[in-house]
Amino acid sequence: MSSILRSRATRITLSNLSPGQNSQHAQKRVGRGEGSGRGGTSGRGHKGQKARAGNGKPKAGFEGGQTPITKRFPKRGFVNPNRKVYAPINLDRIQYWIDQGRLQSSPENPITARELLLSGCIHNVHDGVKLLGDNAAFLKSPIHITASRASKSAIRAVESLGGSVFCKYYNPLALRDCVKSRTDHISASPTRRTDILWYTDWRNRGYLSPEAIQKNPIVEERWKELSRQLLAFKDQTFDTKGIKKL
Repeated sequence: MSSILRSRATRITLSNLSPGQNSQHAQKRVGRGEGSGRGGTSGRGHKGQKARAGNGKPKAGFEGGQTPITKRFPKRGFVNPNRKVYAPINLDRIQYWIDQGRLQSSPENPITARELLLSGCIHNVHDGVKLLGDNAAFLKSPIHITASRASKSAIRAVESLGGSVFCKYYNPLALRDCVKSRTDHISASPTRRTDILWYTDWRNRGYLSPEAIQKNPIVEERWKELSRQLLAFKDQTFDTKGIKKL
């Protein structure tokens, strides 16, 4: 019986393909005489805003000509174009992930935004990862981590157990390369003054500080030159004897 049914089945080819039933409809032709049923006003009715050419609908927020509510209310504040949103991560959560075997670190392979995201420790990297020292008493394992920012309490807690913290600058492209584990691009360096001062300061465990260049086991040669250039202003002196005071 199955062989009979198999023989009756028609093979699908280009010659017997056809559109599905009721899948195609004739074009609605308007303005072609009264006999068609859609002549004269073409189904738009008599006059009015919706009978005119074009979309016939006002833009969102239009209230017929009166001052819209978006203009009647006062405005306060501003949007900071340089604002950054960091994904917070606490030490107790990292310890819990380590206990489950979902995170591991070493000086040569520190925890980065990629490991935190792939392990589910954070759900979005936003503009970077910030290490916080909440519930530092639960941290029992020495960890090695490279984040965008780190609080002073978190740095003390990690280093007291023999771990290490280094803060590295990431712009959106460099952060994307970090998450995707791409090494074929040159990562961006800080250009704004606030970022330069932050990442060249050892108190913040900035990766461009002279102390970090010596202690970090994974240092690029480019970082050494950047550290020297960005900190050159501290050794510069200016001759002010010939300048007249106004």
